[in-house]
Amino acid sequence: MKLLTRYLISRLSVTSFYALLAFLALYSFFDIINEVGDIGKGSYNGAKMMQYVFMQMPAHAYDLMPLAVLIGGLVALSQLASGSELTVMKTSGMSTKKLIAVLLQFGLIFAVLTALLGEWVAPSLSRHAENMKATAVSGKISTGSQGLWLKEQNNVINVREMLPDHTLLGVKIWRHNNDFQLAEAVEADSAVVENHSWQLKNVRRSLLENGQVRTETLAVQPWQVNLNSSLLDVLLVKPEQMSVSALGTYIGHLKNNSQQTKTYEIAWWRKLMYPVAAMVMALVALAFTPQNTRHGNMGLRLFGGICLGLAFHFAGRLFGFTGELYSVPPFVAAVLPTLLFGVLGVYLIRKQEKR
Repeated sequence: MKLLTRYLISRLSVTSFYALLAFLALYSFFDIINEVGDIGKGSYNGAKMMQYVFMQMPAHAYDLMPLAVLIGGLVALSQLASGSELTVMKTSGMSTKKLIAVLLQFGLIFAVLTALLGEWVAPSLSRHAENMKATAVSGKISTGSQGLWLKEQNNVINVREMLPDHTLLGVKIWRHNNDFQLAEAVEADSAVVENHSWQLKNVRRSLLENGQVRTETLAVQPWQVNLNSSLLDVLLVKPEQMSVSALGTYIGHLKNNSQQTKTYEIAWWRKLMYPVAAMVMALVALAFTPQNTRHGNMGLRLFGGICLGLAFHFAGRLFGFTGELYSVPPFVAAVLPTLLFGVLGVYLIRKQEKR
């Protein structure tokens, strides 16, 4: 890698990391304000709140990476332009194509970081944070690799999974008597949550009576449960907290259970395309970099570029909701924002070169 290329990438990367850190500090501040109200509920204290906020940072970094690339790129390129360094580079033989190639290399670095965060780091830490908070706040539940564990009166309940329509899968219940002796064990393939009761389906039941075990099978069995249904939401899989591979597996699982999958399909395509957005934002940064600083338009163009980055940040969510509402194909709903901003960046660069 040539010295000039290394210099450009290092300047762009440093300012982008600074922008990312600034955004993370801001988002963490908002998270702390949002979480303060829950301190004191159960065993949820200040230390656990800070642990929760810290574990949410990788997910915020994943969401903010393209925006940090845009703002960092804009700041670095504007500094180079104001110091006439860009002009010197171009007069020394660096063409616009070469500059674009360097910017794409810079964007590729952050695209790889985005993919690593979105596929491995952020999903696991976000789920762990939500589980930790739910366990601390409620005091009645515990989560782990075997799903959700609840203690309710004389019942110990284990639920493996909850589908988007709140159908429970893999339900196991152990009931003990007042002497804390096991009196009944129930296992059901699924359950439908109703008011203060669950309708268990495909039930295998074992009753312990007089030192003997009696077993029976039932198609449906109601089970009285005095639990707040919101306690079960910790089991509900959130698309933004899943990796591409996990989303693909879960989409197949939902189809096998005759569930709606569009939300998860849009999330799958967004996850797949999102790292590319970092490279697109690098091009948009170049498009909004003022080439001539003598006319005093640098601040205005910087502001316009930052507004465009914020528009992209929220456009993905907007297109996702629109895709669900108007039955837009998941691929189109997920890819269109990145494609539109990429075309806009190329158009503005070409328009800038013709001046």
